[in-house]
Amino acid sequence: SMPMGLVEINGEASPRSELTAPFSGRPCAYWQVDIATRTRRNGWTVVHRNASGNPFFLRDETGVALVYPQDATARLNFQVEEECPGISLPDVYAQYLNEQRPAGHALWRLGSLRFRERVLEAGQRIYVLGTALPRPQSVAISMDDELEATGTDDRRARRLHNLDHETQAIIRRGENESTYIISQQSERELTMQLGLRATAQLMGGPALTLFGLAYWLHALSLSRWFR
Repeated sequence: SMPMGLVEINGEASPRSELTAPFSGRPCAYWQVDIATRTRRNGWTVVHRNASGNPFFLRDETGVALVYPQDATARLNFQVEEECPGISLPDVYAQYLNEQRPAGHALWRLGSLRFRERVLEAGQRIYVLGTALPRPQSVAISMDDELEATGTDDRRARRLHNLDHETQAIIRRGENESTYIISQQSERELTMQLGLRATAQLMGGPALTLFGLAYWLHALSLSRWFR
């Protein structure tokens, strides 16, 4: 069985429920969106962020885990990025704002808006660093429940049932361990990025920056999946 506590997994994502990204409509295991308004200096300020909270399966060569993405620091690549005049938004963006009704959205539409979407699709590989917990009994689903709840066909229901049966743990942000990363970058790429960022910030606060870098490097070197 896998160790509990902080673990890292490099694996392949698979959706547990039917999920589509709000802007592109693409089926996926996880999505993130943000909306930004134009600043006076011709830059952008993000005024709205949103992400799916649906758990998804993650499989590597040694097993399956169920990932709960809430409160994770997600580093995914942009698949959709579009700038639009607020007064004449495409239907998909106007509908999203009308459904979500974030505070201030009417004022945003007086200027230009930028819409970005990140999507984690089925079969894509990701790196997850988070806290592994024993799978509670309530996570288990039966084929009959899946068919009744989602209306999926027998093949999909059987696949979900098999994945659920194989699930050995859930991964989420820990109560006493805040480190939680979901990334399309590898551990090596993340470590290099953090190192470059620390180097660039050394003049502003050397001791604090080095402490932060040391923590992340330590976290990234901890328990691997099924050692």
